[in-house]
Amino acid sequence: MRIVQLANFYGPRSGGLRTALTALGAGYAARGHDVVLVVPGRRPGTDRLPGGPVRITVPAPELPGTGGYRMVDPWRVQRLLEQLRPDAIEVSDRLTLRGLGAWARRNGVASVVVSHERLDRLLHQFLLPSLPARVLADRANTRMAAAYDTVVCTTGFARAEFDRIGAGNVRRVPLGVDLATFSPRHRDAALRRDLAAGAETLLVHAGRLSPEKHPERSVDAVAALRDAGHRVRLVVAGDGPRRGALERRAAGLPVTFVGFVGERPRLATLLASADVSIAPGPHETFGLAALEALASGTPVVVSERSALPEIVGGEHAAADTPEAFAAGITTLLAADPDGRRADARSRAERYRWPDTVDGMLAALGAPSPA
Repeated sequence: MRIVQLANFYGPRSGGLRTALTALGAGYAARGHDVVLVVPGRRPGTDRLPGGPVRITVPAPELPGTGGYRMVDPWRVQRLLEQLRPDAIEVSDRLTLRGLGAWARRNGVASVVVSHERLDRLLHQFLLPSLPARVLADRANTRMAAAYDTVVCTTGFARAEFDRIGAGNVRRVPLGVDLATFSPRHRDAALRRDLAAGAETLLVHAGRLSPEKHPERSVDAVAALRDAGHRVRLVVAGDGPRRGALERRAAGLPVTFVGFVGERPRLATLLASADVSIAPGPHETFGLAALEALASGTPVVVSERSALPEIVGGEHAAADTPEAFAAGITTLLAADPDGRRADARSRAERYRWPDTVDGMLAALGAPSPA
């Protein structure tokens, strides 16, 4: 069957979304499906991705403040879909591309929308008090669930807002992780020594530096650890609109900013060489960066209000305060190093891309392999 994946907010530095789309597209192609990925970009273009999928770039204006994420004109996309004649579409955007479910139904095309965020949480953070945010999210989610054949959520946390409205067409399909690229084998003692710069503990924060991710909590946790007498250094791997403010906040603290790390092997080595990773975002609905750290043998302290306790284990979840994150880090460091690294890897091994591909193909209505 021909599967067309459609994504907004896709760019050279779009992190987990780009990783997921690439892995899924390659997985579909390996099962014999014809895969086309449609994304926004500065210029039109067509190229072939590793594993076989074709990527079509649709010209679109840059969205200010996103570091390269761009919106897509839904009418232009619909005209493109009429040319591509898909059997199924997989939509990774609930805003600009929200009308594609109706297009698919009119044209007899199977449709799946992947909910990559909790709309109620985002509305509450940026716009509205909690109750109005929930009411508005429920209305929008009811319309979206009715427009698509299937809504896919990656965790129970992401699914909760659809369960709240009684949507009956929701599937839970956890994402996977590249267990070969991200592995404890890539731990580099020399790199760790250089990055730690004399500190006893090397911490890492990997991810986009944007408001909803709350990266300032990682910096504040370092301050709390330092005040408690711990010799730590934090490496921040990522870029985004909050970077300048974070650098000012981290002035005088043992924090190193290395920017966006685009090369996967380099990122894998960094994650494997750290002692603990920090994932403070309270709105994370899955958190591939945290899962990549686990696969690298590096345990993660996460926000208790996110989906990540489902992934890393509730014992590694912290309240959203610097002191709570510092305490979580301290607890992890007190454990046997080999044991904590083995436990992290074991957690990650539950999340394999072939299982994710199977789940998504079932959601798309693909026939089961003979």
